[in-house]
Amino acid sequence: MNVFAISDLHLSINNPKPMDIFGPVWDGYLETIERDWAAKVTDEDIVLLPGDLSWAMKIDEAKADIDYIGAFPGRKVIIRGNHDYWWKSVSAVRSLLPDGMYAVQNDALRLDGCVICGTRLWTTPEPGKEQPAADKVIYDRELLRLRMSLDAAKKLRAEGDRLVVMLHYPPFNSTFRSTVFTDAIAEYSPDAVVYGHLHGSASRVRRLLTINDIPYYLTSCDLVNNELIKIL
Repeated sequence: MNVFAISDLHLSINNPKPMDIFGPVWDGYLETIERDWAAKVTDEDIVLLPGDLSWAMKIDEAKADIDYIGAFPGRKVIIRGNHDYWWKSVSAVRSLLPDGMYAVQNDALRLDGCVICGTRLWTTPEPGKEQPAADKVIYDRELLRLRMSLDAAKKLRAEGDRLVVMLHYPPFNSTFRSTVFTDAIAEYSPDAVVYGHLHGSASRVRRLLTINDIPYYLTSCDLVNNELIKIL
């Protein structure tokens, strides 16, 4: 069994939104992902999708996008991104998921010796910049949710299990230094962390970064050549 990840697919099957307006890397990107997915993934593998799956505003509008991903090989695990406005409650999301597709939100899931946990997270403030009060509230709340998911994973994790943390936002700022998020993650010694959210050539891009001896994988599809990244 292998674990792959790719994020920020921004699907819009029922209400097509051209992604190539964001740059040539988005031209035909889904066809590239489809080919790469088919070449790499078997039904026993796991594919992590850390947020921004669909542009849909309502959950029923997202069903076509969910079913599109659900038809791909492997077992798919999703979390909410900042543009997943259709994701109002995890119970409603789970009720729509096809067999072999799972949603994680501030909790954890165990699949064949791999424990997966995660939360959306929030923007980490830059050095010397004051964090707006509204952002501070969300930031602190997401830290609590991260710990909830890590605690849930700890309860599920058996000896020999691998642990992967799924995030949407990067858990650090442009300095790539340790934060309260990465410090909390380090307490649980995961085997890998995956995140997305970042886009474009001007983004702070490090496709693989190690903090506290833990590998952090950037998985935004446009920044990984629209190819699935092998995590484990």
